[in-house]
Amino acid sequence: MFWLRFGVIIVCMFAVNSLLKAILRKLLKIEKVKKEFFSYNHINELHRKIDKGLRIFSTISLITLYTVLLFYYEDLIYLFFFAVLAFAILEFMITAFFEWKYTLYPKQSILTLTEMLVIIAAVIIVVQFNLLGPF
Repeated sequence: MFWLRFGVIIVCMFAVNSLLKAILRKLLKIEKVKKEFFSYNHINELHRKIDKGLRIFSTISLITLYTVLLFYYEDLIYLFFFAVLAFAILEFMITAFFEWKYTLYPKQSILTLTEMLVIIAAVIIVVQFNLLGPF
């Protein structure tokens, strides 16, 4: 039952995200930019370096945090998920900044920030209403 709920939540999140992007594209006249699915879409070399550094730092930090929480503070293990969310927010914000400053289509940053807000809202709703069941 968990995986069914999880799948429905993911599908709903993607549907809301796609709908909001389509509405914003129409309202703000944002051109559609072709991006590869599941690829690194770096704006320039500086963005690639910052993104790589953030990924390495977040991986080391999350492994360390998970280990410490698992062995010493088992009742605070939920903090790991907040750390994952915080690193995801940071990555979205860095991408939005580089889209805003260094591309020919600065309005794309609005879509990136919208995607980030949809993910944050989905996580808050799932946690607040306990939609995935007890942990």
